[in-house]
Amino acid sequence: MIAVDTNILVYAHRKESPFHQVAAARLNDLATAPARWALPWPCVHEFLAIVTNAKVYREPTPLDTALRVIEVLFQQPNCDFLAEGDVHLGALSELARAGRTTGAKIHDARIAAICVAHGVRELWSADRDFSRFPPLRTVNPLVG
Repeated sequence: MIAVDTNILVYAHRKESPFHQVAAARLNDLATAPARWALPWPCVHEFLAIVTNAKVYREPTPLDTALRVIEVLFQQPNCDFLAEGDVHLGALSELARAGRTTGAKIHDARIAAICVAHGVRELWSADRDFSRFPPLRTVNPLVG
């Protein structure tokens, strides 16, 4: 299963992003394919926080519009939304320790732990910080 990180969601949504067209196309590829794919809930929350933030965008996305984007993805029959479960603490501890992760990077460890616990084989992200978590293969779908 492939999971999608926040930055890919933001780029696919925000038309002024230089990566908008390729991110939107790749997200559409996932949504229309028969294979299952996933969105970790922390990435959904972060997407909403970023696109609706007037400190990030001169014209932020209205909350109702941003929520509708997530609702459309939630309705995709092949999309799973992933959350922490019973094994989360163990996965988080292992990944954070192995990656010597502290501070703000714990958020990335949280996403990685959710993905690993749910059997995600690949995380699509433009963020290189996920490379510190080798059990999770990170792919930047915006290049090559």
